[in-house]
Amino acid sequence: MTEPGPWPPAPIRTERLVLRESEARDRAAFVELFASPEVGTYIGGAQPRDELERTVAAVPGRRFGLFVADLDGAMIGMITLDPHDAETELGYLFLPDAWGRGYATEACAAALDWFAGARPGETVALRTQTANVASMRLAAKLGFTEVETYEAYGAQQWLGRWSPVRPAGR
Repeated sequence: MTEPGPWPPAPIRTERLVLRESEARDRAAFVELFASPEVGTYIGGAQPRDELERTVAAVPGRRFGLFVADLDGAMIGMITLDPHDAETELGYLFLPDAWGRGYATEACAAALDWFAGARPGETVALRTQTANVASMRLAAKLGFTEVETYEAYGAQQWLGRWSPVRPAGR
């Protein structure tokens, strides 16, 4: 699969957030994100903070498909649209202080809208553990439909797909 369009796109503004390319000022938030035990719950655990302090780049996450979710000038999370063999996969991580406020839904919806414009008609996959109730709710809110459940990494996983073609009345 080829990458959709030039990168990075212009910052994407939503009602409360800006999706933008990462900058040097985001480094501490990237370290916090990957060192957080809460964030690591469904993705294999937290990474050691001292290791992250040594290895995270001065400008972290500077790659195709990674958006920083910025609230009032500070990174609160990240959205990824990663091209894989035959599809693109949506991923997201937010700092625990940002949970429960709808930021992930708002940011993911904006990233999917951008993707739909860059790659008209192409679907996006989302994978999560079925035990991750918040991610399952988010997938439903965004319009992902279940393709399958399967066992991996010692837990039941869920695979859903999203298409930019919306049913009438949505």
